[in-house]
Amino acid sequence: MNALQKIRLFSLDIVNAIAEDALEQMLKPGARRTAAFVNAHCVNVAAKTPVYTWALKKADFLLPDGSGLQLAAKLQGQRFVENLNGTDLFVPLCRKAAARGLSIYFLGSADGVAHKASEAARRIAPALKVAGTHHGYFSSRDEDRIIDDINASGADIVLVALGVPQQDVWIARNRHRINARLVMGVGAQFDFWSGRVSRAPRALRTVGMEWMWRLAIEPRRMFTRYVVGNPQFMLRAWTEARSKGAMPAVDARGKRALDLLGSFAGIFFFAPLMMMIALAIKLESRGPVFFRQTRIGRGGQPFTVLKFRSMYRDAEARRAALLAQSDRAGICFKSKNDPRVTRIGRLLRRFSLDELPQLFNIWRGDMGIVGPRPALPQEVEAYPPEARERLIGKPGLTGLWQVSGRAEIGFNKMIHMDSAYVRSRSVFLDIALITLTVRAVFTGRGAY
Repeated sequence: MNALQKIRLFSLDIVNAIAEDALEQMLKPGARRTAAFVNAHCVNVAAKTPVYTWALKKADFLLPDGSGLQLAAKLQGQRFVENLNGTDLFVPLCRKAAARGLSIYFLGSADGVAHKASEAARRIAPALKVAGTHHGYFSSRDEDRIIDDINASGADIVLVALGVPQQDVWIARNRHRINARLVMGVGAQFDFWSGRVSRAPRALRTVGMEWMWRLAIEPRRMFTRYVVGNPQFMLRAWTEARSKGAMPAVDARGKRALDLLGSFAGIFFFAPLMMMIALAIKLESRGPVFFRQTRIGRGGQPFTVLKFRSMYRDAEARRAALLAQSDRAGICFKSKNDPRVTRIGRLLRRFSLDELPQLFNIWRGDMGIVGPRPALPQEVEAYPPEARERLIGKPGLTGLWQVSGRAEIGFNKMIHMDSAYVRSRSVFLDIALITLTVRAVFTGRGAY
């Protein structure tokens, strides 16, 4: 098997591979290997802790963990094919170890937690051999005894959960004394799998925003890491991209950088509000929190747009019967007194809060912060020829017509504004429109 591809970020060579390929290389017989996970917090700590940077550089495999690393890669025109966070990797690691007859030693966390994590591993892979467990509250005087115990157990894999940066520094200093095939620092993984700390819902994990959940359940402990640390990391990612010449003054690249940084900051800033909105939606009416709908993006390509659900579940079925009540002239349907809208939905629409999930569309690249609003397929089919010019640009969360009156702007004028934007779009114009959007949201003009 060929060596794994890597992306160099923050002077570290970080694996760019799917989980299957990464595990195959890490578990390959015939050598002693070390693995560590790298996320935004790790980068911040390494910037201030030289010994931790030394330890990371000694590892054979540095695995990208979380959306922060993806952001840093994207700013340099690259992307990781998969988020290889430790908790998700735990399941395939245990199953592969069991299938190959490899044993695992669990070292770290509070007393009894490593043992509970090992029991969870056995439930995942009943044939797994657990070589041993030991808590992480030990002094340097106990190291010889613990290492002797690991070696005597015949462990093939050692998972070390001592936290950052202690675990990786400990591994780097003692790796030559440990006979196991693979030694890996795993952070809070034992806490999750033992049930000591609840894991984020799958929806947040899927979009790489598990940190929002951890901040919500442990605000005091995680405040500095995320509220202070995330902006610091964003600045580091931007600075590195600039230093490598990856941020030229080309508007297309500059706009994408603005979209990435803006969506990342927006998701971070609005995370508590989005959680409260989700709860309010569930309390008022039955149905999903998010509304997913096919819209038409740049070049006429369809994509799935995300919004907070502001209507009752049967809204789409009732749409055709309400078309005659549209308050906007032209193709696009808008009604001030739409009976399909819930009470919480009216409040969300008044302040455009139903659009917040589109920050995830922006992060994925389906949309930009600024651009023409994405249209429905049936609306695009009915476009006159001059309206198709608005499809040249990537659709956006806000734009010229939104800051000029939103739904009070007629279809023809909207098309004129969107066409003017796609012909003259630039980073500076986007920044100006973002600033005007704040005013438009608070005045609420044309929002319904």
